[in-house]
Amino acid sequence: MASYIVRRLLQMLPVLLGTTFLIYVMVFALPGEPWQGRCGERACSPAYIAAFKEEYNLDQPLLVQYGMYLLKLVQGDLGTNYYSKSVADELLLRWPTTALLAVMALIFEIVIGISAGILAGIRKGKLADNLVTISTLLLISIPSFVIGSLAQLVFGIRLPDLTQRLFGVSWGFPVTAANSPTLNLELAWSLVLPAMVLASLQVAYIARLTRTSLVENLRSDYVRTAKAKGLGPGRTVGVHTLRNSMVPVITQIGIDLGLLMGGAIVTERIFNINGIGFFLFRSINQQDGVSVVGAVVCLTLIFLLMNLIVDILYGFLDPRISHD
Repeated sequence: MASYIVRRLLQMLPVLLGTTFLIYVMVFALPGEPWQGRCGERACSPAYIAAFKEEYNLDQPLLVQYGMYLLKLVQGDLGTNYYSKSVADELLLRWPTTALLAVMALIFEIVIGISAGILAGIRKGKLADNLVTISTLLLISIPSFVIGSLAQLVFGIRLPDLTQRLFGVSWGFPVTAANSPTLNLELAWSLVLPAMVLASLQVAYIARLTRTSLVENLRSDYVRTAKAKGLGPGRTVGVHTLRNSMVPVITQIGIDLGLLMGGAIVTERIFNINGIGFFLFRSINQQDGVSVVGAVVCLTLIFLLMNLIVDILYGFLDPRISHD
């Protein structure tokens, strides 16, 4: 196992290097001048432009710029953005919020998605299966920004009015996230609705994947043998079938966690969450290439590490999978 992990970590290096190069080239090869708008309504003077280019190495050829950036990256320096702030500090400031949002969305995804998939799988062709199929199809068909806007309207605006009229108490979910620099209960509560919106699409995928994998394994010979030996449905499904059915589900969950940890640009923008996704969205609008590249490099590293963790978990779920 140790040799496998070391081998995978070594394989990550060329992937990370290639991804970094592509992102850097694409970001800094885009049209537009990053110093535009930094001199107010007036056009920036030639002296300011020359100093700006020299400070951020924009007066060098693209490959030289990338080499200088890579040298800093090896030392753990993600660079300084166009507003003289450390990109690493900016990411560290926002990552706890994004991590909390990702974990909450993942909990909704696992609990609801796997439960619905198991229910549909063991009740194949019946009412529960049809309800899960129809509901997941609706979730897949509706864009996330539509679900987010509807959730704000229904649970953040209409629900408090309804509870006020019926019970005299205004209860609902906040339509925007709490502006808190630290993790606390207020921030966690304000992220419940965005987490449900963020998890909605992945809940549908997990439910369908769990159902398909479970139905396929229920037809296997070892399940028929277990039933012939007198094992009850709970032990047959819960111990034998479900464990093998979780291999593709764990793969999808690992990919989802890597994506969620990178921040959801649309969801964070709708709910005004000060996370990585919103930071990336703002940096793109401001043509802050250093921040964009630094954020994407970190997201790539997280995604690669999550894939490694998922591959390691395969051996625990299915002993037939060997890492030697």
